[in-house]
This record gives sequence, C-alpha cells and structure tokens, in this order.
Amino acid sequence: MPEPQIAHGWLLLGAMLACAAGMAWLALAMDVHARQVWGRGLAPAMAKGLRVLGALALAAGLWLCLLADHPTMAVLVWVMALAVGALAVALLLAWRARWLRALAPWVRRAA
Repeated sequence: MPEPQIAHGWLLLGAMLACAAGMAWLALAMDVHARQVWGRGLAPAMAKGLRVLGALALAAGLWLCLLADHPTMAVLVWVMALAVGALAVALLLAWRARWLRALAPWVRRAA
C-alpha cells in the first residue's frame, strides 16, 4: 500500500515545482524583473513567450494536483502551491535575482 502515497508525494512535489517555475517565468516577463536578472529589458516577443510558458506551468501544476487528490482538495493545494511559489520567487528576486537566469537560459543567447 505505500506505493500510492509515494506517487502522491511525487505528484505534489511536481506541482510545487511547476508552480514555482510558472511564477518565476511570469515574473521574468516583467520589464523590471528582467532588468534585475539580465540587466536589460526583453523584446516583446520574448516577454510574451515567458508569459505563455508561465501560464502553462501553472496549468500543469493544477493538473498534477488534480491527479494527486480529489478536485476540492486539489484546488486548495494548488492555491497554496501558487502562494509558496510566488513567495519563493519574490525572495529570490530580492536576494539572488540572477539565480533565476537558470529558468530561461535561451534569453542570454538572444541578446
């Protein structure tokens, strides 16, 4: 019987990581945060791509939560994952903004 609990944990971990990455991509699409991370603004097409990627990651986080739990609990866990992801990204932007470059390595090459 431990296998479903292990799968449940991996699904929730994946959801947390997807929400954190999604929040980071949405933040990086903003001009002020792009300047913090890369020292310059992004082209509008690049910013739009990051916004789409962020939205897809947040949707993937919801999907993983729905796979792990019944819908009412899944939505609650997803909202908490969004909050934790947003807090983590805010703290990274305040403390070590350049670490977020790892989530969009193609931006450096596009410069």
